[in-house]
Amino acid sequence: MSSGIQIKPKTAVQKTKTTSLPCSPEPAFKPLPKPSDKLNPKTIDPFRAYSRPPSAFAALYANGGIPCRLVHGSVKHRLQWECLPETVPFDPLLLILAEGLRETKHPYTFVSKEGFKELLMVEGATEKAIPLLPRLVPVLKAALAHSDDEVFGRGLDALVQLSAVIGPSLNDHLKHLLTNLSRRLMDKKFREKVTVALQKLEQYGGKATVAIIKSKIPTYCSISS
Repeated sequence: MSSGIQIKPKTAVQKTKTTSLPCSPEPAFKPLPKPSDKLNPKTIDPFRAYSRPPSAFAALYANGGIPCRLVHGSVKHRLQWECLPETVPFDPLLLILAEGLRETKHPYTFVSKEGFKELLMVEGATEKAIPLLPRLVPVLKAALAHSDDEVFGRGLDALVQLSAVIGPSLNDHLKHLLTNLSRRLMDKKFREKVTVALQKLEQYGGKATVAIIKSKIPTYCSISS
């Protein structure tokens, strides 16, 4: 006897529940990298980009904290000051520009070198720069001790420029800078440049400078001899 109730078989669609699969399934857990992986060439990506945070000088320049900007010329670059350099306080700008001498990227290399030079050319630069020597000399020393040849060259130029402005006032601090000059004096690439710089230091610093230079560089020949 039929009860009149018919049970329909489930279709394949009804039996199977559809689920979306990820495109690239992740494993249940990821194995931790082995220390040896760092030395394995197969695990090193040579094209990986390493982003370093900007230096303090670069960040300050990008945020408008340095009142001068590079102006590109068809033949020669120049600085454009937002205000007259005479009105800019040497403390801290001269120190900041000296810090920038250790930069290795454009435009920071040009801005720091040219800015340092132009700031020392303003009226009253001598009186403004001398009180900063205890903080300025260590910064210049760091540039002179830098392994990059161009950084050393900018530091040497800045030292001569400073000496031309403050004269014998640099003598009390000069001994802290001569060790690095002595090392570069042994390099043929810099022998002539360092020798000329020492002669300039003697010219601007007076007779007392000769004894100071010879105490660190005994082979130095005075321009007056």
